[in-house]
Amino acid sequence: MRLFHRLFGLFAAILITVLALSGAYLSVLPTLDRAGTVTASGRLSVAEVAGRIERIYPTVEQITRTPSGEVVASYLENGRAVSSVIDPASGRAVDQAAPSSAEIWVKDLHRSLFLGDGGRVASGIGALALLVLTLSGLQMTARRAGGWRRLVGRTRGTGAQRLHVGLGKLAALGAVLSTVTALYMSLATFGLIPDGSQAASAVPVAASAGPALPVERLPALQGIELDQLRELTFPDPSDPSDAYSLTTASGEGFVDPATGQILAWQDNSVAKRVYEFIYMLHTGQGLWWLGLMLGASALCVPILGGAGAAIWWSQGRGRPRITRNAAATSADTVILVGSEGGSTWSFARTLHDALVALGHRVHTAPMNSIADRYPVARRMFVLAATYGDGEAPASAASFLKRIDRMAAPRFPVAVLGFGDRQFPTFCRFARDVEVTLRDRGWKRLMPLAGIDRQSAQEFSRWGDALSAVMGKAVRLTHVAELPRTQRLTLLERADYGAEVQAPTAILRFSLPDAGLAPRLSGRAWQRFEAGDLIGVMVPGCATPRYYSLASSSRDGAVEICVRKQPGGACSTLLHALRPGDGIQAFVKRNPGFRPLPGHRPVILVGAGAGVGPLAGFIRANGKARPMHLYFGGRHPASDFLYRDEIAGWLGDGRLTCVSAVFSRIAGGGYVQDLLHDDAERLRALIAGGAQIMVCGGREMALGVMEALVQIISPLGLTPQTLKAQGRYVEDIY
Repeated sequence: MRLFHRLFGLFAAILITVLALSGAYLSVLPTLDRAGTVTASGRLSVAEVAGRIERIYPTVEQITRTPSGEVVASYLENGRAVSSVIDPASGRAVDQAAPSSAEIWVKDLHRSLFLGDGGRVASGIGALALLVLTLSGLQMTARRAGGWRRLVGRTRGTGAQRLHVGLGKLAALGAVLSTVTALYMSLATFGLIPDGSQAASAVPVAASAGPALPVERLPALQGIELDQLRELTFPDPSDPSDAYSLTTASGEGFVDPATGQILAWQDNSVAKRVYEFIYMLHTGQGLWWLGLMLGASALCVPILGGAGAAIWWSQGRGRPRITRNAAATSADTVILVGSEGGSTWSFARTLHDALVALGHRVHTAPMNSIADRYPVARRMFVLAATYGDGEAPASAASFLKRIDRMAAPRFPVAVLGFGDRQFPTFCRFARDVEVTLRDRGWKRLMPLAGIDRQSAQEFSRWGDALSAVMGKAVRLTHVAELPRTQRLTLLERADYGAEVQAPTAILRFSLPDAGLAPRLSGRAWQRFEAGDLIGVMVPGCATPRYYSLASSSRDGAVEICVRKQPGGACSTLLHALRPGDGIQAFVKRNPGFRPLPGHRPVILVGAGAGVGPLAGFIRANGKARPMHLYFGGRHPASDFLYRDEIAGWLGDGRLTCVSAVFSRIAGGGYVQDLLHDDAERLRALIAGGAQIMVCGGREMALGVMEALVQIISPLGLTPQTLKAQGRYVEDIY
């Protein structure tokens, strides 16, 4: 039991510590919410409070009551969606209702470690690990004390042992409660136990004909006290048949606005009541004092881990040694890697293994981790990919700045770039590295070389050149490490542009199996957002082709927008698909192409198939954030992509406005012409903090950049300044 307890604790220490500290932070929130909640004296009905709010905010759409008792109203103000904390006694807003960025960040960390479903599984495993550690620790403590009845007695042993056991006993109750409830919610998340979400809901019924009563006069709402309310959604003013949607602590249903009577009702299932109770115990929402107790227990966990590690260390247990990758201080050869998606690392491993096989001591690390000195190094290789429009990849973002602060070493260096010759910026970052090293006085081992589209043949030829330099054969037989793919089946397609010689298709594929087994095995299709990339594998080709996603995993489908390119193997394959056909594909994250958080406006600029991810951003804009779309095509009757959807998004507020231009009609033009024509409004938006997102072909992007330079120069801004602030992002091809 002791060995099991130690091994389990050491292997799960970091995960448990992260969960405990984030949980401790969240445990304080119910108390803070409770302290800041505005309440009214006496009992109030839902009808009274809703009536007060509606008189002051006639555009109110929804009223919710949080577990802490806070009343929140959502309404429109000057065409903008607003959520405010309401004083129920007056019906007036007293504060904005929005969680802080820190709260959102910590919740995401605690629930999923920012890893989607895999992170949720890991969090569940962390809870299980803490439960096992708590129970095994109590068992050993009781046995050592002479029985469970003596568990609360004095602890003997070293200082670390007394601290470890004493804190463990104090934190045990909170730890058991937190972990058991966490495991219950994890199992419910993956559908292994019911949470009530799948239970039958009240079926909507059309409202009665006739004028609607004021909300404060609706009998059904007059009979419900405010502390029972969970959510009240007002009917759509434009739909006479729409009813109030009501959720309370006991169930949900619909209220007739004309008669004030319940149209349909469904009591909460037992499973749902149990889940809500478990959720309350785990979070402390509604029981602030319990939240503080759980937080205190959670804060003990890192101390327990530290004391346990000290005990383990004192007994002579050391860390495992790293094999094959020599330390920077003892390596005769250094390989530094700059990679965004990870593919360059596979080439670095091939080089590393080949050199180790020749008897060299090789140290391989990210470019950002370059050491100030390598005492015994005789050579260095820099394998640098280029990201975006000639920029540094993530693992090399600080490399050039670090080089500027370093003295030139005695050993020579060779730079090898990775990129795609179809782009004018082929290996641009590698060239920047080469120039910087030469300017700083670094010696050259080999001339700069570039590998086109991960070509194993070109890499092998570079190995031949390296062999001549080193005087021994360096065999670089690189086998591409293909990503794990899954089959996507085409559900539907919409075709455009054939009449203007620009055949373009919007393709929607089904999501692969997302059950528990694939998630646990790591084979599940990962969660994705619009703007991420889908890598499509063409039979007989080792290099994936990437397309920007026009949907998120919440949409329940994988959607891409593809123009057929002459001689393009992948676009030809995709355009030949019919519903029921399938492809092998995988998801690649693209976090650099996202709308910034917040409510500031977003300017979306796209031409042709480049509108795909922009459409995905608009579709996901449920909070009606201001979004302005500038779209360019060839002819409105042929390739106005997403025309019907755009009309719908304009109607429901997801899209603020759209400006379209077409090059094959009289008086037509290009999307950059739209920007020139709308320069004054764009300047005002950008001055107010708007973000610009551009997607499409490279020539279009260059034209947009040139137009933007002229538009924002009166503001004293440049595109480079906006890029540095994350307010100008591109996805170009």
